[in-house]
Parts: sequence; C-alpha cells; structure tokens
Amino acid sequence: MLIDVHTHIGQVRPRPECILDVDNLLRKMDAWNIDRSCVLPLSEFPDPNYRDSTTEDILAACSCHPDRLTPFCLIDPRISSNNPEKVFRDRLANYTDRGCKGLGEFLPDIPFDDPCCIDLYCLAGEYGLPVLFDLHDVPGEYGLLDSPGLPCLEHALRTCTDTVFIGHGLTFWSEASGDVMASERVGYPFPTGPVKPGGAMPRLMATYSNLWADISAGSGLNALRRDAAFGIEFLNTFQDKILFGTDSCQRFEAEPMCPNRELLRRIRDECLLDEHTCAKIESENARRLFGI
Repeated sequence: MLIDVHTHIGQVRPRPECILDVDNLLRKMDAWNIDRSCVLPLSEFPDPNYRDSTTEDILAACSCHPDRLTPFCLIDPRISSNNPEKVFRDRLANYTDRGCKGLGEFLPDIPFDDPCCIDLYCLAGEYGLPVLFDLHDVPGEYGLLDSPGLPCLEHALRTCTDTVFIGHGLTFWSEASGDVMASERVGYPFPTGPVKPGGAMPRLMATYSNLWADISAGSGLNALRRDAAFGIEFLNTFQDKILFGTDSCQRFEAEPMCPNRELLRRIRDECLLDEHTCAKIESENARRLFGI
C-alpha cells in the first residue's frame, strides 16, 4: 500500500497546468500506484492565489471519494476575536467531526512560535491533528518564519509536546546540513553537495519525538538525493517518523512521472532499505499517525 500525505487540488499556482481538479489527482494516483492521498487546503478563505483550496473545498472533494482521499483542514491563527481559543476549538471540533485528519498545509507569514500559533498547535494536539507546515525566513513569502538553527520550531516542539509536527519545504530541508548558508534557506536552486554533520533538522528529529518529516516536493527529494549516503541513513534512522508525499503541483499531463515516487521505487527495488522500513515510509507510519 502507498499513502501520499501531501497533495492539493484547486489553483495551486497561477499557471494553467497548476489548476488541479479531483479527477486529475486521481489520475496521477492511479498512474503512480498511490492508494490513498491526504488533500491539504492552502487558504482558509476564498483566495485568488489559491482558488478552490479552502477547507470546505477539500471536504467537498474528499467526500466524493472517501476510499481514496483524506481531508486536512486549515485555520488562520490570526483570527480576530476576543476569544480565539473558543474559535479554534469550535472549528477544530467541526473539522474533526467531518473527517479531517491533520492541520495543514500550515504556512502563515508569521514566526513559527508566535503566541497565536502556539495556542493553535496545542489545541490541534488535543484534537489529534498533526500539523504539517512549510517554513521560510523572509517576510512576505509563504511559510512560517524561522531563523537559522530553527529556534522557533524547537520552542514549539518543547511547548506543544502532545502535538505532532510534520516538517516540509526548502527551509526545513536545507537545515539538514551543518554548513547551510543563508541563501540556501530562502530560494532556488536547491542546496547541493554533501550533507555535513551538525544540521539543525536532524538534531531536532533525534531530540523530539513529536517532529516528523514529509519527504515530498523538490525540497525533500533534493535533500535525499544530494548526498545518497545521507539520504539512506536519514530514512533508516528516522524510519518511524518519515512520511511519503508528492506535493505534485501540476496536472498529470505536465508531470506524467513523479520523481519522488520513482526515488521510493528505486530504494525498494535496489534493496537500499529493508522491506519493513520501506513499508513504514510507504504507508504504515501514515496509517498509524492519521488513523487511516
């Protein structure tokens, strides 16, 4: 079985090939032999940048294919209210009652450990919703803000011990190496060359049981391929906290082959990890974490 924990529908980017409907998502899943996908909203409210990507859009789409699609929800932590905890609780209760299994893709342009984020993380943990996040360190971009060494993420991990956090994105994965440069945390091209010991991300993965990793997108793929020895060691070391994902943001016609899927296939075919470890990454960890 193969579970993809990171997919989207709707207008993911402002290009025609990045407007994804459910039929196209299912087509990709069938072509790539993916049994079930988690579908992540990108905006809490209708947004011209992320059209058809609200929680309500995702819930409606997933309800038509409950055997293949699992919904996530999204809440903006900056909700204006004199009782934000009640607002958070009401929405989290509503979304979990309707089948949401995670909170994400969580990417507001504020510090990772902003007090309103901490409040939401803790409540998400109470409702059994892991938080799948994206990171950045330049205000005005998408993603939560954190500094070199990921101190804000570490603060949240220490504070919200009942909440599972799922790391994703360029800034998160760039911190795999101990010699990451500031320019490598904020944009493309991806970091290259050997991964040096002392990276903040592996340290946090080893220290905090509530930090997991999603190996989707070009960022996860690059981190595992730039240094093949590191990639296999990382997957083997953290095999109980690794989740397969694609984060494919293009229609099947524009992306008929998924490199993340092919990497996983090659690891299995070449016996670079044992059968049990492959099964954990492919599906068992996701089934255990999300109850699917």
